[in-house]
Amino acid sequence: MRRRRLAHNTTDRLQVVNVTVLVGGVGGARFLQGVRSLLGGATGGDASKNPGSSADTEHRITAVVNVGDDVWMHGLRICPDLDTCMYTLGGGIDPARGWGHVGETWNAKEELVAYGAQPDWFGLGDRDIATHLIRSQMLRAGYPLSAVTEALCNRWKPGVALLPVSDDRCETHVVVTDPEDPTGEQQRAIHFQEWWVRYRAQVPTHSFAHVGAEQAKPAPGVVEAIESADVVLLAPSNPVVSVGAILAVPGIRGALRTTKAKIVGLSPIIDGKPLRGMADECLEVIGVETSAEAIGRHYGARSGAGILDGWLIHSTDQADVPGVEVRSVPLLMTDPEATAEMVRAALDVAGVNL
Repeated sequence: MRRRRLAHNTTDRLQVVNVTVLVGGVGGARFLQGVRSLLGGATGGDASKNPGSSADTEHRITAVVNVGDDVWMHGLRICPDLDTCMYTLGGGIDPARGWGHVGETWNAKEELVAYGAQPDWFGLGDRDIATHLIRSQMLRAGYPLSAVTEALCNRWKPGVALLPVSDDRCETHVVVTDPEDPTGEQQRAIHFQEWWVRYRAQVPTHSFAHVGAEQAKPAPGVVEAIESADVVLLAPSNPVVSVGAILAVPGIRGALRTTKAKIVGLSPIIDGKPLRGMADECLEVIGVETSAEAIGRHYGARSGAGILDGWLIHSTDQADVPGVEVRSVPLLMTDPEATAEMVRAALDVAGVNL
């Protein structure tokens, strides 16, 4: 492990642990809570400006967040994963749903339905719309998504540096059998949000496409966060449409392959099932078994052509991933403290001992 020590009042102390986390969705946001709980959440500069962070730590947490779920609706740019991370870490998430604002109201949604506005299957809460309005105004004024995200975080103070993986538009689309074709023979591509929110992934599905990803570039600071990290963690997020969408951006996989940091992933599958979300449906589409071992092999070892040095699986699971250190630990994110112990185990696999 790369540890540096700094003289301070005649005693040595650990200077900085830089942790970079690849995240997406509700599970990724909750995982970040555990990272912040363990490390304190200072993101550089004055920690007192980040409520929820510890002023006596210099550890740095950077989250590289999926943007494949992002979509324009009703003239607004919606970034579900960025917002879920921001609200969760900022204390504004609805704990029951795991997304959107706590105390949300739905007056605008009801009025849109009354007008017959389409799409009518995607719910926009009144408080949430405010976030989307600010983001859309700033994007139309020429600000990149990374700068917009930083500005929005000035309100929420997440205690973690949230970076969209790219400022460019790269959205996940899904090729399905057209639900409106009575013959059942035609295929068409729909946005991931329509596939999941409208159809609940219950339509014949053939493939995923990360539209625009081939031309996209990593957002400022993303590659640097991977290259300068002491450890890179893959959160227990969907390996296809969350982590997979991040890896689809050119330059990300290369940075993971060459960083000096150890890369440790955490399985999103426990006893053959995802705890939430649709990872099993996504894995079936790409021909990967819904198991901790299969996902570890899907990511692959960095000693080969993959990206993993370590792989954490739940204590009741077993896995053999050639070239990867596999360790069984409890992976139930029941609260930030339990998640923090997951993070501690991942850091230990990487050789980072706090």
